[in-house]
Amino acid sequence: MTATVAPSSFEQRLDNAPLTRTMGLIWLLSAGLIALDGFDFFVIGLAIPFLKRDFGLDAATIGAVATAAVVGSLVGSLTLGPITDRVGRKLMLIVDVVLFVVATTGTALAWNAASLIAFRFLVGVAIGADYPISVAYITENVPARYRGRLVIGAFTFQAVGAMLGALTGVVVLSLFQGLYPDPEPMAVQYAWRWMLGVGVALAVGVAAVRLSVQLESPRYHISRGEYAEASEAASQLLGEAIVITAEQEPPPETEPAILPTLFTPLHRRSTLLASLPWFLQDIATYGIGIFTPAIIAMLAFSTETDFMVREMASAKGAALVDGFLILGFLCAVVLVERLGRIRLQIIGFGGMSVGLLLLAASGLMDPGSGAEVGLVLAGFLVFNLMMNAGPNATTFLLSGEVFPTHLRATGAGFAAAFAKAGAVLGTFVLPVLAKAWGIPPLLVGLAAVCGLAAALTYRFRIETTGQSLEAVQDWERSLSLTPPGG
Repeated sequence: MTATVAPSSFEQRLDNAPLTRTMGLIWLLSAGLIALDGFDFFVIGLAIPFLKRDFGLDAATIGAVATAAVVGSLVGSLTLGPITDRVGRKLMLIVDVVLFVVATTGTALAWNAASLIAFRFLVGVAIGADYPISVAYITENVPARYRGRLVIGAFTFQAVGAMLGALTGVVVLSLFQGLYPDPEPMAVQYAWRWMLGVGVALAVGVAAVRLSVQLESPRYHISRGEYAEASEAASQLLGEAIVITAEQEPPPETEPAILPTLFTPLHRRSTLLASLPWFLQDIATYGIGIFTPAIIAMLAFSTETDFMVREMASAKGAALVDGFLILGFLCAVVLVERLGRIRLQIIGFGGMSVGLLLLAASGLMDPGSGAEVGLVLAGFLVFNLMMNAGPNATTFLLSGEVFPTHLRATGAGFAAAFAKAGAVLGTFVLPVLAKAWGIPPLLVGLAAVCGLAAALTYRFRIETTGQSLEAVQDWERSLSLTPPGG
């Protein structure tokens, strides 16, 4: 095929192109580690009761185990996002998945609480790095008309991973109950290793997919003035010979890809929109999500005294409510281009508040009553459905759309890191507050947090629906001249 000079910019060529096989592989490899994120962060909630007995963990150590991966995710997003903008998306994808395989293997083979916490921290670093890498990789390499649905579709795999984690718990516990007349002693020692070991097998599979795709983002090369490399990458991405020249593209960026740049007047509004609502959402998401089995056990199965029966019931309940995580994401895929990112995010936060208030109301019912169980399930279903139909999808999407290419991984990484600070509060502080206040008052407080997140989304709104990434940046420049909320 003879190469000819493209008659328009790469962005115009990309936005007019059909979906190609390479785009599909990019989407698949980005979705893979997101699935592992969902599996790891949610399966630990099922494993914690067994870890507590196996290693004799006290309350503080349990909190450390639960939050180690979240803290690692904060570190990974904050530090590896800027590195991704400096060395490229392709290299960091490989580094990231190798780290994940090593860390998950160590987690399943942990010999004491300290080693478990250390390896889970490294798992979190890998997951945190994947947030900015994946959102940048998909956002920069698909047409604008498909961008929202494909990014959210990839993020849907977080819910798929969460569901797989819950089902893994059910299968593992069923095996121990079937293999041993008295399953509890063996389950305490080995059930959590089997649960976490499934994550190792999944990580190896994702690594195989990632190593099969070697493509740098053409936009990344263009932002650095590397037009020959951009031409090669664009030709591979679009499946036709393309030559990219300086005359067709915006000039190379000179702003440094460092965190302080995000807080300059030009980018401050984007930073606030991407980070503040996500921070507040993760307080609720991870506080409720990681401890979903425990909350179900306390609210709906508090009268059950048999350890294995209670944990099996909690695992099945978690699998049921996690199914609505997937349904919520599917709703987001359908609605994100129709309603727009901002409106969908605000509606979702409102629905999360309703779900939390239903959960709080269940605490007023008689323990073990049908009304109590019904409210618990209804609250979780509404919370999970509206969370993933709205903010859990749109915050991730917006973090990859509102920043320019040379700052995309840096900005998305900061937003994800700031969100994980909320996740730390959700997983470590909320159990302490639940003990001091009781679960119902705490859930009412979380409902108020979601209301605040909706208000901040509206105040700092930047609508990206249907716009090219270049048009979003032009709008960002115009909004930087007006006060937030103007």
